[in-house]
Amino acid sequence: MDYKKNNNSPELKNEIKDIVDLILSDYEKGRDVDQMDVYNQPDRDAVKDIVIKLIRIIYPGYYRDKVYKSYNDNNRIAVVIEDVIYNLQKQIAIAFHHSPEYKDAQDETLECGARCITHEFFKQIPKIREYVDTDLQACYDGDPAAYSKGEIILSYPGLTASTINRIAHELYLLKVPLIPRMMTEYAHSKTGIDIHPGATIGKYFMIDHGTGIVIGETSVIGEHVKMYQGVTIGGLSTRGGQSLKGVKRHPTIEDNVTIYSGASILGGETVIGEGAVIGANAFITASIPAGSRVSMKNQ
Repeated sequence: MDYKKNNNSPELKNEIKDIVDLILSDYEKGRDVDQMDVYNQPDRDAVKDIVIKLIRIIYPGYYRDKVYKSYNDNNRIAVVIEDVIYNLQKQIAIAFHHSPEYKDAQDETLECGARCITHEFFKQIPKIREYVDTDLQACYDGDPAAYSKGEIILSYPGLTASTINRIAHELYLLKVPLIPRMMTEYAHSKTGIDIHPGATIGKYFMIDHGTGIVIGETSVIGEHVKMYQGVTIGGLSTRGGQSLKGVKRHPTIEDNVTIYSGASILGGETVIGEGAVIGANAFITASIPAGSRVSMKNQ
């Protein structure tokens, strides 16, 4: 390779042109990775911005707004709500291009459907905030290292992940394509906690430390459940691939269960009974009776 070519030399320009032509021709093979319809894909940065603003709506007194200035708190929040309604509706309309139901729909139909779903989602905000408030209480009650609820809201990754998941779950229930998963993957990248938006999670959910937790799509988690870092609530096998879509593949965790770090609980038929305690690094593929204690002891 000649490293001494002048930046303006004909040889270098031809070499660059050949490289560009090589890559452009590779886009002509008709594969999924070759599509260039960028305007029919939800904008990741826009979805991230929506999540951040929804968190401000859920916790109105904890996150400073750098854009909207107002001496009246209600006016300030009202502007953020209207902003998110507009932008979420726009992103949902784009995401509908990936829904079989809207495959051949006109833009007017997409916009109308997106508007209805966005309004329905915002009607669920009080419910989301009710559940989030119980998660906050569970974190405070369950962690002696927490000195205030404000500390938890502003610094605990577990509460951040569960809050975003509760937002995404409502959109998942409304059958919004792509966007719920984009939201939870943003939470995953931010906190190291991977909760599928399809997971059903009851009130007073506490994640302590949290890094490495995985909760699968069809998981059902009851109330007052506490789990530590590295826990997997997962599928026993995914060899069936797409044929398993819609099948319950992940465990059910009943009320008042504690799961310590590194435990793996797998399988759609696995039920962890009420009040059970699952010790660190346990590997469980069968149901555990209520009130049981499961531990891995050194040999």
